[in-house]
Amino acid sequence: MHDEFLCHVTAYGICGGRRVGVPLGTYRAPTLALAMWWLRDRASWIAERLDPDPEAPYYPPNSVAPVADTTPDVPGMLRFWCGDMAQQDLAAELLAAGQLVRIATRDDTTEYELLAESVDALRMQRTIPLLTVPAA
Repeated sequence: MHDEFLCHVTAYGICGGRRVGVPLGTYRAPTLALAMWWLRDRASWIAERLDPDPEAPYYPPNSVAPVADTTPDVPGMLRFWCGDMAQQDLAAELLAAGQLVRIATRDDTTEYELLAESVDALRMQRTIPLLTVPAA
């Protein structure tokens, strides 16, 4: 069982003709449950900022406009992932097994990526080259 997890959220877009990543947060989770909670929380956080409630009192009238029906529904996809227990269980199983978990979705301009990986698995990957160096 892997005990500690490193989680990242990044938005990627094109700037000056190059793909650029903008970090939106990092968390070192001491447990699997907290890693999963953080990923769901960040997915919800992104969804709320991309698709806010236009009736919220802190938005001036007519300040939030709908997007075209052809625009990919990133907030909807993120909310769906948060509520899909089968996907949550699969992600937790992969993390517990030491595998990288990547949740990614995109719209016309931006890709949103949530990553989580075992700190133990990362440490083991770093030591493998040291173990395979031939002795002179």
